[in-house]
Amino acid sequence: MANFTTMSGFILMGFSGKPEIEILFATLFLVLYIVALVGNILIITTTSMDHSLSSPMYFFLKHLSFLDLCYISVTVPRSICNSFMHNGYISLWECILQCFAFTLCGCAEMALLTVMSYDRYVAICLPLRYEVIMDISTCAHGLLAVWVSGILAGVMHTAATFSIHFCGANIIHQFFCDVPQLLKLSCSNEYVGELGVSGFLSLVAFVCFISIGVTYMHIFSTVLRIPSAESRARAFSTCLPHLSVVILFISTSVFDFLKPHSESPTVSDFLLTVFYTVLPPALNPIIYSLRNKAMKIALKKIFERRKDFLFFLSHTH
Repeated sequence: MANFTTMSGFILMGFSGKPEIEILFATLFLVLYIVALVGNILIITTTSMDHSLSSPMYFFLKHLSFLDLCYISVTVPRSICNSFMHNGYISLWECILQCFAFTLCGCAEMALLTVMSYDRYVAICLPLRYEVIMDISTCAHGLLAVWVSGILAGVMHTAATFSIHFCGANIIHQFFCDVPQLLKLSCSNEYVGELGVSGFLSLVAFVCFISIGVTYMHIFSTVLRIPSAESRARAFSTCLPHLSVVILFISTSVFDFLKPHSESPTVSDFLLTVFYTVLPPALNPIIYSLRNKAMKIALKKIFERRKDFLFFLSHTH
């Protein structure tokens, strides 16, 4: 990364040049960010406090919520501040850090969703061996692999992107330091190396996607053979939330990657980016808590404890 650009920073254009539209989107972002913050913290708290949620599935769910918090916090708070202050400037080093953190969280989330699909496969297709296969060691190694893959992807992506020279206007038509938008500022074909890294990471993501697809084919094949309707419903209730998250995250990001990018992005282009950068962290807690009976019971217990505690405090004064 020796050949840094001489640019001291970039201008993030955001959604619109009109202040009133910027404020509108900033307000929407703020609402979604609060929803993501509260929802994911609730899941982390619930899975940590309730001993009935100590299985590997909830262990990985807790870390998915933590990843979601990091993922949405990388881009949204800065975008909200820029919109309210009407200032889209971001320094070079802030852009580098944002690019690294965003890639790390995105790739780590993809890896974690793959690990979670394997956990569901073992639980449903190999139930008698579940506790042996998904022991503490396996969970720890799986989580370690998730973070290592995310860090490596972040380093490779960021190093390849910011080793090129940028020239011309330092304007990024996005609400964060998006790599495809940065590559448009390249002076020559120096971005070939970055395209190679992107191709490699895309291949890895495709392998994860195929792995999840094959895993769920086995899962649904096994579930449909279960004679008890209640058992089938219980199995589906633990699988469908995870599958919903996978479809939302992968489909929107892949579609945005494959579609042709115009020189002047439209509002629809920005909204598509929102679908895989902002919505998954905000919707994941809702999907998991509403579709999962054990989570709903655990959440109810926590709120009842809080209610009893507040009632006790009010009667002691």
